[in-house]
Amino acid sequence: MKTDKVIWSVYIIRTIDNRLYSGVSTDVSRRYREHLSGGVRAAKYMKAHRPQSLAFCLPIGSRSLAQKVEYRLKQLSRAQKERVIQRQTLAFDPETGRLRP
Repeated sequence: MKTDKVIWSVYIIRTIDNRLYSGVSTDVSRRYREHLSGGVRAAKYMKAHRPQSLAFCLPIGSRSLAQKVEYRLKQLSRAQKERVIQRQTLAFDPETGRLRP
């Protein structure tokens, strides 16, 4: 029986046309390579807006919490997302996923 707890992370990718794409994964480097390849496992958005770099990555914990944090991250303004990338940190409530200032 597997006892290792899977850690989900939230990430932001900067595209070549300077857009920001957010997602969640258990293996961010693998997921980035999938987006970069443009193959069947890449998100449709990433096929239209090619990845330039992995701008931000933060381990969150459970899938449910990571998806809650991602949802709130996607609601931030462009300037707020740029601050997250610049600071390389994101404070959030570990129960609700709500972001903290």
